[in-house]
Amino acid sequence: MRAAWYEEQGPAAAVLRTGELPGPVPGPGEVRVRVAVSGVNPGDTKKRAGWLGSRMPYPRVIPHSDAAGVVDATGDGVDARRTGERVWVYGAQSYRPFGTAAEYTVVPADQAVPLPAHVPDDLGACLGIPGITAHRAVFADGPVDGRTVLVHGVLGAVGSLAAQLARWGGATVLGTVVRTGDLPEVDRSVVDGAVALDGEDPAAALRAYAPGGAVHRIVEVALSDNGPLDVAVAGNDTVIAAYATRADPTPLPFWELLFKNVTLRLLGSDDFPPEARRQAARDLTSAAASGALAAPVRERFPLDAIARAHDAVDAGGRGRILVTLPQAS
Repeated sequence: MRAAWYEEQGPAAAVLRTGELPGPVPGPGEVRVRVAVSGVNPGDTKKRAGWLGSRMPYPRVIPHSDAAGVVDATGDGVDARRTGERVWVYGAQSYRPFGTAAEYTVVPADQAVPLPAHVPDDLGACLGIPGITAHRAVFADGPVDGRTVLVHGVLGAVGSLAAQLARWGGATVLGTVVRTGDLPEVDRSVVDGAVALDGEDPAAALRAYAPGGAVHRIVEVALSDNGPLDVAVAGNDTVIAAYATRADPTPLPFWELLFKNVTLRLLGSDDFPPEARRQAARDLTSAAASGALAAPVRERFPLDAIARAHDAVDAGGRGRILVTLPQAS
């Protein structure tokens, strides 16, 4: 099969290789998926680069955890009728060496989720890490129907899906962007009130949008930056679900959070409880099938240009980066 891999960590162009590797064989409880589209996440490029001193977990790594494709083989204990089923894939390279940057990938059967016929592959390839993280951030502490959910970085990969899921769940959705010039890009059919962090008083603007003057859930992409703002808009028993920060260690306004009985939930996507991931997969599929989710694609690259795809992710910007795989006959 055609695949991309690395055998040492470093810059994308220096360590990523493409070529032929033996095709994988599904083991008991696994399926093999013929990959159509592979989604690239910041976590994939960080693993490749050795972020925070991480080491090579395996001698050879085929990167990427997310994909969409078709089941083409099943292992023992898996219904053979799944062969030919369109699926979206998550967790392919989570504690496993070989991910989705290849014509074929093997995953546990429940990590290849049936993809409704009318949902495109591009969206399916965007539901894994960002979708499951967004779902956990929004729903880990219960339903949001009738609640107010604030999503920081509402134009980002996780943030945009979190806002859409919160809306799908019946919440009033508020969102922030970094610059005033970004406000026109916010989808007002999803976000009830959008505020730029470079504005005169973001906290006052958010409180004005929030029914009752406070928010119940905060989806946080930059905990180190937004702590004071989160305190200002939180109500009693608000939950802050943080999946990223820009400074480590991250200072916190401890007493102000304590006096509001704020819960701080930290989200590491590779280690969500299995049932939480399965519930997220069910809900994401349902939301996508209903038309409630979209994930704009910024750029797509062929497999042989995977280094450029990684560089595009590292450069930042909105919209998903995808790698397309050659389709075997």
